[in-house]
Amino acid sequence: MTFTMYTTPWCGYCHRLKSQLDREGIAFEIVDIEQQPDAAAIVESANNGNQTVPTLVYVDGTAQTNPSVAQVRAKLDELASAS
Repeated sequence: MTFTMYTTPWCGYCHRLKSQLDREGIAFEIVDIEQQPDAAAIVESANNGNQTVPTLVYVDGTAQTNPSVAQVRAKLDELASAS
């Protein structure tokens, strides 16, 4: 996996982004921060103490909060060219 999407079941933005990524054929892992409290700490560290979702954390340790599909693609392209 190139990134993990941290989410909650009730987040409309999360559902929308997940659907868009699925439609584009982009693979990712999903972690529900309500089911995994340690994951909430990861989200908080990426968002100045806030539990803002969706938060995507990439293999290089960088994060994006509520990105567009275009932003995700750009990041994946950047990661691909760096390896």
